[in-house]
Amino acid sequence: MNLKVVRDAFIIASLKSIPDLKRQPSMLILMGLISAMPLFFILVFGGKMSYGLIGAMIGAVSFIGLSAAIQDITWDRYVKIREMIVAMPVHPVSYAMGVAIAPLVFSSLGMLFFLLIALWQGFIPLFSVGWVIVSVLLCWAVLSGVGFIISTYLQKANTYTLSNLSNILGIGLLFIPPVYYPEELLGAYSWVAMIFPTSNAASLIRVYSGFLELPQEVLIVRWLILTVTLFVSIVAVALKSKWREA
Repeated sequence: MNLKVVRDAFIIASLKSIPDLKRQPSMLILMGLISAMPLFFILVFGGKMSYGLIGAMIGAVSFIGLSAAIQDITWDRYVKIREMIVAMPVHPVSYAMGVAIAPLVFSSLGMLFFLLIALWQGFIPLFSVGWVIVSVLLCWAVLSGVGFIISTYLQKANTYTLSNLSNILGIGLLFIPPVYYPEELLGAYSWVAMIFPTSNAASLIRVYSGFLELPQEVLIVRWLILTVTLFVSIVAVALKSKWREA
């Protein structure tokens, strides 16, 4: 990946995020509230706050990453912004990265807020912060790539259909796998947590926080699965995404 691809990605990200920040600074608060809603219900029904905070960190960036990758690209196609960007020209990877990074500006503050609470409560050791951030960012990157592929392959679907699809996928990936609850509840099927990027990242954070014990070889396999999934999504975006209208 050359320097121009990265530079173009950050230019696109700034064009899509800075104007919204100036017009609607309250979006930062809204993103945090959306991620905090499951945490609220966990506390009301007697769940563990530690698991809720880890889930909230994952949810803060992964849901908006997936949704933006589907909905923003669809909207860009509708208002012909994408065609203008393509005409510059811009590599598809730059466009995908830019669309993904833009919502990360909004959601990262919410993620950091939950991380600070977890540190304050002693749920996450200070030396594990680096692993936590890497896990969350890998999850965000994977889901952003998946969202981009979905939006480009469903070019004939209308904005409402894709919006509903992104919401269903986002909610499903956050609440069905063990993101807000421990994977031990799945018993013999706890291996399912490795399949989904959201639950895989949540499990990795729990390992480095001391809430989950895994053999070293299993831990390495989980990192490999998350990393390989990211690599596959990037390759798919670069080689297979349908860039122009048919």
